[in-house]
Amino acid sequence: MNNVQLVGRLTRDPEVRYLDNGSTVTRFTLAVDRRIKKEGGENADFISCVAFGKTAEFLEKWFFKGQRLGLTGRIQTGSYTNQEGKKVYTTDVVVDTAEFVESRSGSSKQGDRQAQSQGKDIGDGFMDIPDDVEDEELPFN
Repeated sequence: MNNVQLVGRLTRDPEVRYLDNGSTVTRFTLAVDRRIKKEGGENADFISCVAFGKTAEFLEKWFFKGQRLGLTGRIQTGSYTNQEGKKVYTTDVVVDTAEFVESRSGSSKQGDRQAQSQGKDIGDGFMDIPDDVEDEELPFN
């Protein structure tokens, strides 16, 4: 069985590409804290991730650098030959699902600005969604 579950922070905004066939691909790196931290060593693993289609579009629209993200997916390995003729091996997590793991108050100011541009905060922790917003534009159904 090839199943991965991760929770970490985005090291940068997701990088989005639109292919000629109309599909969307999003790449990002997730910094996942290690349980046991070595003094003077890395305290996190930096994991390359890739998402396709609706999941890629969801990540592009709602996630940004520094935000915590939970995901499930699978590990995929591959290889290619670079411009110098050397074979390069890759390991990525192919994302099946992604979800929010922190409240809006726990995210950065950039996330607050992004959320406020989508709707108005009405003070009780919920957002007033305008009537003209289509169901497909919401991050949940």
